[in-house]
Amino acid sequence: KEDGWDTEPFQLTEKDGNLYGRGATDDKGPVLCWLWFVEFHRKFNLPLPCNLKCVFEGMEESGSEGLEECLKSVSETFFHDVDGICISDNYWMGLERPCVTWGIRGNVYFAVEVRGGTKDLHSGAHGGAVQEPMTDLIKIMSTLVDSATGKILVPGIYDEVDELTEEEKERYERCDFDVASYANEDTGGMPLLSQDKATILMARSRYPTLSLHGIEGAFAGAGAKTVIPRTVVGKFSIRTVPHMTIDHVAECVKRHVVKVFDTLGSKNRLKVNVIHAGKPWMGDLNGYNYRAAAAATKQVWGVEPDYTREGGSIPITLTFEEVSGGKPAILLPIGQGNDGAHSQNEKISRRNYIMGAKTLGTYVYEFSRMTQEEKAKH
Repeated sequence: KEDGWDTEPFQLTEKDGNLYGRGATDDKGPVLCWLWFVEFHRKFNLPLPCNLKCVFEGMEESGSEGLEECLKSVSETFFHDVDGICISDNYWMGLERPCVTWGIRGNVYFAVEVRGGTKDLHSGAHGGAVQEPMTDLIKIMSTLVDSATGKILVPGIYDEVDELTEEEKERYERCDFDVASYANEDTGGMPLLSQDKATILMARSRYPTLSLHGIEGAFAGAGAKTVIPRTVVGKFSIRTVPHMTIDHVAECVKRHVVKVFDTLGSKNRLKVNVIHAGKPWMGDLNGYNYRAAAAATKQVWGVEPDYTREGGSIPITLTFEEVSGGKPAILLPIGQGNDGAHSQNEKISRRNYIMGAKTLGTYVYEFSRMTQEEKAKH
């Protein structure tokens, strides 16, 4: 509770119809939904409709080191007969209508280093006499994104972004999403760039975005230290969308940063590095895996699901498709848009937890039926 929780984060607490706890919605709740489905069949001696293979991995917040290598090492054994992949690692857009997710953004994370001398300096003794690395870096970072519109200012970044179709725009306009709730609760009151629902949703998931994250080496503590840092490193990332490539994004950013730095006439030294990168992903809405998820959702919830794209990055999705020989993956979320994943007072509603188990179980039955129909065609 010392981290700002209203309840003990590692002790599941039910309150007002919600289950509170660290990882309740991301991703312990969905994992238990899968296990509930299996346990139900074991308890009543019912055969599963198809062979179900599970991969549970709990190190995402530490980078999931070794997971990709592990999956690739068993691609010809564990994954050799897999027909599809279902991941429950994201959330609904709103609070009432379930979703089926057909796209996720990638992420390219950059570090821009400006290096001056060999030691930090006192601004009273040396300010005005030296070219300060921090001044150069602030100038560079101020040219990356328009704070009034959110548009990325790096030339060439949008070259690989698909044109928006009317059908896709209509999907966003139909989505269950409350702008007022998002503005007041989900963002903690941070000002929005737009009040239009479709525009907000597309900005969060459909278009690339650039966010500034911090400056390493700069003074950031309490007090009023008057240091001139010898080296500073600006950190920022670009969330990419299909069909943007990591190489193109990196080249655009490096070219832009070098060009801006050259105009400064600075004799400091510049480095631009990609720290890590993950590709975006898009599924096939007309494929049997998505049809199975949509049918299951409609059976359990009684409504057509929203078809959404996820703003975050889940790069392991592409790895699963690769190690299974190109079999289709889907994202089938259980939690609601206000669950507060990764933050204080994370929760999953009791309703979504129970209905989520039913949805995933029904999906397995629909998946089994539709894969058999698909194989019968060939």
